[in-house]
Amino acid sequence: MKKGFRNYNFEFDKGERKIISAFSKQVLKQVAGHNEHFRTERAFTSLAEKMNADEDIVKLTKEEFINISEQLKSNLRFYQEQIKKAWFLKRWMYKSMISQYSAIYEKHFKD
Repeated sequence: MKKGFRNYNFEFDKGERKIISAFSKQVLKQVAGHNEHFRTERAFTSLAEKMNADEDIVKLTKEEFINISEQLKSNLRFYQEQIKKAWFLKRWMYKSMISQYSAIYEKHFKD
């Protein structure tokens, strides 16, 4: 069965905006200048601008929604793999990042 239309309007609190904004900047640094990642760069540039805007409701496009949900999902998998190999200090940092990313993913981007 096909899913109906999805609402891409989100209300992020101040902390979530800050985390998503930092996450977008991090992704932009990684993909900047690569022609094969042009669509990802365009989506995250737009997303970073929307997070820095002072609007209550953030309206995402389908492309932005898909890109951020996939990036969050892959980062969560990466951090969960890395936490198994890490020592105490790194594990502590990864744990906080995992909790922040998973809270945002579960609240806004999970299907």
